Amino acid sequence: MAAYKDLVGQKITKVTSNPGEPKTGQMWYNSTAGVLRGLGITAAWASSAPLITAKYALGGAGTQTAAIIFGGAPALTTTEEYNGSGFSVGGTLNTGRSYMAGCGTQTAGLGFGGYITSPNAQGQALTEEYDGTSWSESGDLDTSRYSIGAAGTQTAGLAFGGYNNGLPPGNVTNKTEEYNGTSWTVSPGTLGTARYEMAGAGLQTAAVAALGYKYGSPLRTTSTEEYDGSTWSAGASATTERSALKGGGIQTSFLVFGGYNGSSDQTATEAYDGTSWTNQPSLATARRRMGQASNTSNNSTGLCAGGQTPSSSSITEEFTSSTNTITAGAWASGANMNTTAYGRSACGTTTAGLVFGGYGSSTSYGNTETFDGSSFSEVSDMSTGRRYSAGFGTQTAAVCAGGNTPPGRTTAVEEWNGSSWGANPNGIPVALSTPRGTGTATAGLVFGGGAPSITANTQTFDGTSFTEVSDLNTARNGHGGAGTQTATLAYSGRTGPTSFINNAESWDGSSWTNSPTPTITARNNMGAAGTSTSALMFGGNGPTPTQYANFELYNGTTWITQPSMATARSYIAGFGTSTSAFAAGGYNGSNTGAEEEFTEETTAANIADFTTS
Repeated sequence: MAAYKDLVGQKITKVTSNPGEPKTGQMWYNSTAGVLRGLGITAAWASSAPLITAKYALGGAGTQTAAIIFGGAPALTTTEEYNGSGFSVGGTLNTGRSYMAGCGTQTAGLGFGGYITSPNAQGQALTEEYDGTSWSESGDLDTSRYSIGAAGTQTAGLAFGGYNNGLPPGNVTNKTEEYNGTSWTVSPGTLGTARYEMAGAGLQTAAVAALGYKYGSPLRTTSTEEYDGSTWSAGASATTERSALKGGGIQTSFLVFGGYNGSSDQTATEAYDGTSWTNQPSLATARRRMGQASNTSNNSTGLCAGGQTPSSSSITEEFTSSTNTITAGAWASGANMNTTAYGRSACGTTTAGLVFGGYGSSTSYGNTETFDGSSFSEVSDMSTGRRYSAGFGTQTAAVCAGGNTPPGRTTAVEEWNGSSWGANPNGIPVALSTPRGTGTATAGLVFGGGAPSITANTQTFDGTSFTEVSDLNTARNGHGGAGTQTATLAYSGRTGPTSFINNAESWDGSSWTNSPTPTITARNNMGAAGTSTSALMFGGNGPTPTQYANFELYNGTTWITQPSMATARSYIAGFGTSTSAFAAGGYNGSNTGAEEEFTEETTAANIADFTTS
């Protein structure tokens, strides 16, 4: 038998504490704990950023870090792209439909079949290819159908099984078709069990189909079949009978999850190694008819997005089996401010934040609080109580400009030196409500707002006075903003009483340029933080008014979804960065004191103890 040193290349060492970055296969003896340790494999589902829109009966393709989720009931044309962190808007299908099949990658995807309610109310033969930007039509399936099993790539796809109102027996088929990048060809191989709403994965020459609805009694099957490029053969049966599930991986390393057993939605997850099935950690949320993506070489990763719970869902979960423990990014209850208010201004970080002003109990406040990472402390008040002002700077050097001091707006500017506020004799040029401010106390930028009409005005601040510079391209108020005096992003907001926009603009120190990428949801009065290339937008309100809990992140290229807050609200005081942010107070029909803190996803080595027994 080979020695450990020969296998790993080093001896088992004696240490008093665990290594900071242990290597796979490494073992060590921790003399402090008196145990032999190493990296252990852990498998788990973790929550991730939600879909932009709750939906079900989805098509999916790609991997856990580069996926597309498309279509959906009743006949959606939308595509959402996932980058491992969140969803962004993708290209539009030429024909909206639900219950589509998908395979391939995010930049070379294939979507086929599906169901439309009008005018035919039946399965479709349509096929479309995705190039990472847009969908284009390609050759149709030989047989119209939906809820099809899928495997392969964009140039070597596989379609098997499915359902259509015109197909006997019972409208369920066992037909298999192969795609060559242009057209479909019927394979002589047919499924041993005709079925639909099954899980499928693998390659055109090595595919797997498992579970699903079938024709006859019982309605569901646990059977597994394997395809070798020409024929299907029986594999081992899965443990949990269900249909409307999804799966991914390859023929010898296959993962299936979720589904419906005839009475309830399922959380069950099982893995297939080409010979037998084993139970895996369950989904956190039971559901069916989801969108999915997976690893193209094994079943170590998976993505489950949306589905029915039984209502339409936007919930996303990631499956990972590795030597790392993943803690999902999420909002958690934070420390309460001493003053319950909305319309407050804020700046700083989650370990050194500053919140000031606001409105509550029919009063505009001058109250000021500092945040040290664990609690808020009352400090010196502003001389002029106000709400909806522009705030920028740091915990020790901040500026409050303009705002609302009933019965009207104000031009008053106050500066914070870390212990007290002082009035600046040079007020902001125009009395403003709900402008946005970015930058520092000696190099600031204030833009937009209501005066009372909505303005595009932009001013720089040099620590002494304001100077008018180039206007925004789109006048707006209640908008978001993040950045510095020479690099700021302005986004979303309102252009009229009921006109909410998702336009974004970037400032380069001299002029504004329209961004090619709009925010996902048009809204105003949101929490905002971050930088011009990593900007945050959380909460806010829209028409009706609708209060949002949605969280979006601009990553320098596009806006993506992030985990939502627990409490929907607007007029939020926000500060921090894309990895650590704070949402303080707000309004959701009345004042709310809800405070939440966001922490990004973290990964740590899964250190396990080993024994000889």
